[in-house]
Amino acid sequence: MIDLQTLVLNADYRPLSYNPLSLWSWKDAFTALFLDRVTLVANYDVEAHSPSRSLKVPSVVALKSYVALARSPAFTRYNIYLRDTFSCQYCGLRLPSGGLTFDHVVPRSRGGLSTWENVVAACSPCNLRKANRTPAEAEMPLLNEPHRPTRYELHRRQPEFDHRQYHHTWLDYLYWDSELET
Repeated sequence: MIDLQTLVLNADYRPLSYNPLSLWSWKDAFTALFLDRVTLVANYDVEAHSPSRSLKVPSVVALKSYVALARSPAFTRYNIYLRDTFSCQYCGLRLPSGGLTFDHVVPRSRGGLSTWENVVAACSPCNLRKANRTPAEAEMPLLNEPHRPTRYELHRRQPEFDHRQYHHTWLDYLYWDSELET
């Protein structure tokens, strides 16, 4: 029970985020419930005990006040890898996130900024080979030009959820916008 997490939904019952999922510890979910900041949607079949009460642990809660989501996704290492489909943008090698680095197309030492338009996913050998040069100087053309992705684009590229790792009470809320079978 110590590592149980609670899925947090916005007031419209959509996840606040898919990348990564909006999760709270079950203790934080209890606190929010007692402070009347969230609505209980579903419980685990596990109880937490205090000296005077036993309560089922919340598995899904929804915020009572709608949180407007940012139009643009956060500039994070994971989102860069997701935009670039976990592939080196120089050689095309697809790797898990732990096997990737990120590279500044125009090196920082030459005025390149850490922006969506100047950072790409790269494998370590390509990153080392490119070194402190531009792709043209290193004769390493980019497979895809870096760009600012939309939230929708990142959501589409999110790896398929492994149903086994999510509690059954979460599934109705994680797949609300999935394409239906015909």
